Amino acid sequence: MQRRRTLSGLFLPLGLLLVGAYFTFAAVQGDYGLFRRIQIEAERDTHRAELDALRVETQQMALLTHRLSDDYLDLDLLEEQARERLGYLRPDEIVLP
Repeated sequence: MQRRRTLSGLFLPLGLLLVGAYFTFAAVQGDYGLFRRIQIEAERDTHRAELDALRVETQQMALLTHRLSDDYLDLDLLEEQARERLGYLRPDEIVLP
C-alpha cells in the first residue's frame, strides 16, 4: 500500500510539470510565442521602411507630374524629359560616345 501511494503521489507532480513545460514551450516557440512576435516586429519595421521610401518616391512623382501638367508647365523639365526619353538634341550639340 505504501508503494502505491508513492507512485500516485509522483504522477500528479510529474504530470503538472509536463503540462507546465508544454505551455512554457508553446509560449516561447509557438505560433503566438515570443520568438514569433519578435519576427513579426522585425518584418513590421522592414515594411515600414519600404512604405516610407515608397511615400517619398510617390511625392517626387507627384511633383514631377504637377510640373508637367497643363496648369503649370515647367519648360526646363519638359526639355529634359524630351532629351532623355526621345533622344532630342540641338543642332549645335555634339554627342560623344
